[in-house]
Amino acid sequence: MAKPAPLPWWRTVWPLRRRVRASSGRAVRLVVILAVVAALCAAGLLLLPAGRALFEDTRDKLGKPRPVTPVAVEASAEVPGHPAKNTTDGASNRYWGAPAPGASVTYTFRKPFRLVDLIITNGPSKSPDDYPRQARALRVDLEVTTQDGEQHRKQLTLGDKPGPQPVHTGISDVKTVRLVLHAPVGLTRGRHLALAEVEFFERG
Repeated sequence: MAKPAPLPWWRTVWPLRRRVRASSGRAVRLVVILAVVAALCAAGLLLLPAGRALFEDTRDKLGKPRPVTPVAVEASAEVPGHPAKNTTDGASNRYWGAPAPGASVTYTFRKPFRLVDLIITNGPSKSPDDYPRQARALRVDLEVTTQDGEQHRKQLTLGDKPGPQPVHTGISDVKTVRLVLHAPVGLTRGRHLALAEVEFFERG
């Protein structure tokens, strides 16, 4: 009498190691296959956003950033003689003057783009001599709105020092960027918050 054929490997794992009737083998195999397919689909759904983010971040690093200029600049408040448009004029010795913390400036762009970086020059000037002459915001709330209305928020901590401070973002389809000033330093009587320059860069 011939020996029965050895069990396949998947039947050696509990609870499939038990012998089953010939008529039930197909059902067990079907259940196993469906379970594997479901697990792969679930893993794909969970990993897809992370994989896409990694792919876009890699493209950001490989490309050379290009400057982007907003078509409109609007502030919630301005000190006379120091409009918000000074933050995009390319001159770091002119600045936006905000009377108090909580003031905001909004930048609107002509068409959506991939915002890879922005550079903030805090205070009234990048000159070490002129920098301490007005107050500075050491915390800035970054609010980015995309073309489809999705909002991205990030809290930025700035160093109390003159000169440009780069911030990596990596946000696609950007339409507007809003900055809100908080945590002032040097805000005494007769002084105001100053923000010299904000520069935006898209993927090259």
